[in-house]
Amino acid sequence: MDKRNFIKSLGVGSVALLPGVPALAKEATAAAKEAAPPKIAHRVWINPNKEDAEADIQKRYADYKKAGISDIYFEDDSEKHFRIAKKNGIKAHRWIWTMNRGEKELLAAHPEWYSQNRKGESCATNPPYVGYYRWLCPSKPETLNYLKQQVENALSKDYIDGIHLDYVRYCDVILPVNLWSKYGIDQSKELPEYDFCYCETCRNAYKAEKGKDPLEMEHPDQSPSWRKFRYDRITNIVNNLAKVAQQHKKPITAAVFPTPEIAKRIVRQDWTNWHLDAVNPMIYHGFYQEDVSWIGDAVAEGVRALNGRFPLYAGLFLPDFNGNMDDLKRGVALAVKNGAAGVSLFGDLTPEVLAAIAV
Repeated sequence: MDKRNFIKSLGVGSVALLPGVPALAKEATAAAKEAAPPKIAHRVWINPNKEDAEADIQKRYADYKKAGISDIYFEDDSEKHFRIAKKNGIKAHRWIWTMNRGEKELLAAHPEWYSQNRKGESCATNPPYVGYYRWLCPSKPETLNYLKQQVENALSKDYIDGIHLDYVRYCDVILPVNLWSKYGIDQSKELPEYDFCYCETCRNAYKAEKGKDPLEMEHPDQSPSWRKFRYDRITNIVNNLAKVAQQHKKPITAAVFPTPEIAKRIVRQDWTNWHLDAVNPMIYHGFYQEDVSWIGDAVAEGVRALNGRFPLYAGLFLPDFNGNMDDLKRGVALAVKNGAAGVSLFGDLTPEVLAAIAV
């Protein structure tokens, strides 16, 4: 599975002061730390080509490092790519699909693990939008156990520095407006065929909490408690996967929708309450028919909601800039000005792009 198909169609440490250090020195040290600007670094999402020659990979990642790229999210496992990235001082993370899992073996063995929409259709047999949209139900214990094992398998490898979660959400109940014409749908309201999950496990769990079945509501799409129930199902998945990462003493990060409000409204993501080391909101301005200035607005909203819990790296979709490096520089500057720790890039990392983002 390649995310590109759909695109196309830190914790903060503390320093203990030694006894006997004069109070004024302590105050000066604290003031200097507070006044120092945050260290800016960038990240990238890539799918490694296992056929690449080692010399080519070495040059590429050396160039990345010079441009200020500190971390790479790899969509596939390639020990060669990971180790060469690490040799160049870049942290190598395994980027995995989380709730959207369409492996043939899993579909065949456990169709009962998959989400159902408000019409009772399962993602196992009726995937929404595209054929590879096969969403697991986050309420099922089997789903959590399966995902924990996937994370455990990745982080057990010594050349993998961290885990990066993608598709860690429900199916899009509303697509970004730029995609409505592509699929020939008007999603100015929530449609039942894209509204998940209404399987018996979810309905029974909600009924145990609230005393009612969401399918018996006249307008379940307007119920705040039913929405919160679903936010909490995904949060539970993420925070349990975070425990696995903590056991390995490796960071966990996630690609999420661009702002806390958009994420909640269209994919049931409450990412400001996740136990992450960093977050990468996909602030793809072209998808939402916004201009470059929106990058700064979206970053500001996310940083304000996080309130310092962990750093934010603004996800930028390079094709949205149409080769305009001045716009890309402006997007990066707006992200940093509004509190991002850097940007995370998706697209073709040409020499011009690397020059434009150089720290």
